Amino acid sequence: MTARLTGIWRHPIKAHGREALDRVTLAAGATLPWDRAWAVAHEASRADGSGWARCAEFTRGAKAPSLMAIEARLDEATKTVTLRHPERPELTFRPDDEAAAFLDWVGPLIPEGRAAPARIVRAPDRGMTDTDFPSISICNHASHRAVEQRHGRPLSRHRWRGNLWVEGLAPWEEFDLVGRDIRVGDAVLRVVERTGRCTATAANPETGRVDVDTLALLRSWGHEDFAVYAEVAEGGEIAAGDAVILA
Repeated sequence: MTARLTGIWRHPIKAHGREALDRVTLAAGATLPWDRAWAVAHEASRADGSGWARCAEFTRGAKAPSLMAIEARLDEATKTVTLRHPERPELTFRPDDEAAAFLDWVGPLIPEGRAAPARIVRAPDRGMTDTDFPSISICNHASHRAVEQRHGRPLSRHRWRGNLWVEGLAPWEEFDLVGRDIRVGDAVLRVVERTGRCTATAANPETGRVDVDTLALLRSWGHEDFAVYAEVAEGGEIAAGDAVILA
């Protein structure tokens, strides 16, 4: 297997924006640095930031599709996040101590009848990924193109909220990597499991409006999975353009 890493993406606040990176240094047993570093607990949530919590404890695109249209930029030095959305003014704030400004900003994006965002939490030792282990998601361009072709028109890759995008695999070949190690740049990742999908992927990342039944498209292949989750077995720097090979 020989493929190529084409893109690296992180989501500083879980379900609230995406950001492209040229390169990043991975650490063994850790998430992509600053990916899902913060999460937004809703008013019915029991998450308090003392540790990892399941995704149902947080405000997310499956319940508030408009969130899918947020773009983010993180200043690591100041721990400041800038958010953009087509229906909201740009906001720059510090999630650790300026949550009130964020809650005012995001409130109009939450549908009526859904639990309102209540606070921002940050786990002390890892990102709030959807998995109960520190994971990095790997997406396959060919699988995305297969979904586009079945749908009959182009679809944004941002629907899948992936961390790493890989070119050079056959459609769905990423599923065959479960249980295997791959080398990406200087790092080695162990592919753990397939990524089951939710209705957040039905929302257009440009508009935040539901416009495609992505789960029905996936079910036409007999599953509702897209991408795989991996864990970092050996740390090291990775960069767009790096080869992706079996370790």
